[in-house]
Amino acid sequence: MASQGSLPRQFVDGFNTCVLRLRSSRRWGRLVQRHITIVTYTGRRSGRTFSTPVGYRRTAGTVTIAVKLPDAKKWWRNFLGDGGPLSLHLDGVNRPGHAVARRDDRGRVTVTVALDS
Repeated sequence: MASQGSLPRQFVDGFNTCVLRLRSSRRWGRLVQRHITIVTYTGRRSGRTFSTPVGYRRTAGTVTIAVKLPDAKKWWRNFLGDGGPLSLHLDGVNRPGHAVARRDDRGRVTVTVALDS
């Protein structure tokens, strides 16, 4: 069995493509969009813009993303420390916000996004 840090890139890309298709489908889109959003951010080191689908919970002006298999992913590391800007696709529009990532003592990672007003 592959370790968390070695998920094949082809599998991850294929999975993300399926999620994006479901999210934009006429039949399933509304249901999927309640639980999956698109995070768009600029990499701290590369300066490139990236977008990735993530599961989320929303409460008023805050969005919480529980990062699954965090050691196999790198995107959330852009938001360690003081965090940084990103946008989330919510309610049919891109909403800017400020994200901060934290890893707890059990290794779980949560990214908390304060949406801009």
